[in-house]
Amino acid sequence: MAEEAMRLGWGHINVNVSDLDASIRFYEKLEFSVLLPGIPYLGLKQESPPQPLSEAGAAALGLETPVAGRACIMQLGKGFPMLDLTELSHTKGSSPLTTRDRGIVRICLASPNLDQDYEALTHDGVEFLSPPKVGEAGSAKIAVCRDPDGTLIELIEIDLDRWSDLVG
Repeated sequence: MAEEAMRLGWGHINVNVSDLDASIRFYEKLEFSVLLPGIPYLGLKQESPPQPLSEAGAAALGLETPVAGRACIMQLGKGFPMLDLTELSHTKGSSPLTTRDRGIVRICLASPNLDQDYEALTHDGVEFLSPPKVGEAGSAKIAVCRDPDGTLIELIEIDLDRWSDLVG
């Protein structure tokens, strides 16, 4: 009997946050919306108070018990991956990674008009590391901001004609 090939697809990207409500407001500025007001398979809900995570759920995530939390799944349009925002209580967090680190250091979102999105988000209180910058050979323009906990969010506008010239 032949083995079946693994068939994976996008599920979600998890972002641990210190204040779920503030993070939801931030990601709504980036046009995300709450798809699920909780994470049913972990028994977590968006509303307060934090709910205890089961021992099995904590073990699967590599967390020590007891631990409690609140969470939601957010979606950008109808696309994948989803964004899982999780606020855990009774855990000592560390600072988010920066671009100099290894591992997942930023989430990138495509913009059809970065200058316009940058102006609107800046007006709405989102702070960026710099104004939009044009990349190599004008193939893309990027600007990077931080969520309330410091997670880097890159916005990119790709010039498809110049991009295809670079990638051949």
